[in-house]
Amino acid sequence: METLTTRVFNNGNSQAVRIPAEFRLDTDRVSISRNEWGDLVIHPLRGERGAALLDALRGVGEVDESFITALEADRANREPTQEREAL
Repeated sequence: METLTTRVFNNGNSQAVRIPAEFRLDTDRVSISRNEWGDLVIHPLRGERGAALLDALRGVGEVDESFITALEADRANREPTQEREAL
């Protein structure tokens, strides 16, 4: 298993950890826990963002295929993740 050293910094009242590119996550949400040895464990949450909302809108007839196509096109045209220089 690969191990790297990275930085911990304050972000408002929270702490944040810089995740190196080699460990980049393909999600915007994670679960975090502490195991019996005190190690922090991070698990990516791979949910369809907005899936529950789309299901609800479909249930009341507010979503048609053109709406879904527009959402998919918007997602495909997102700006790429900003690259930052390592400190």
